[in-house]
Amino acid sequence: MIDEGTDDGGRASHAVELVWPDGRTETIRVGSDESVVDAAEAADVAIPYGCLYGVCGTCTAELLDGELRHTDPPRALKDRSLDAGYVLLCIGTPETACRLRVGHGIQADAVGTPWK
Repeated sequence: MIDEGTDDGGRASHAVELVWPDGRTETIRVGSDESVVDAAEAADVAIPYGCLYGVCGTCTAELLDGELRHTDPPRALKDRSLDAGYVLLCIGTPETACRLRVGHGIQADAVGTPWK
């Protein structure tokens, strides 16, 4: 995966590989000043999200490789989920190239659910 580059606007960006449960992958470029959700939308790649503020947890993903920082406190995730490598893509921006496990079931893996 190529890391450093620029997006269409000439801003610094990183390659982010999205990995779905069925094994499908897609790589998008995420600018240093945008969230993974925003970059995915711009690339016409559908990933789950809800509030866009780090509160609901719908956009939870598992960071498999690389570094991603949250631009706001990730209120939807407890410390144990953060320590286990879960991130929120609505407020997450990559610091390096990243691989992320995405999909609707990731939130349940991170925070649990009585229905699982």
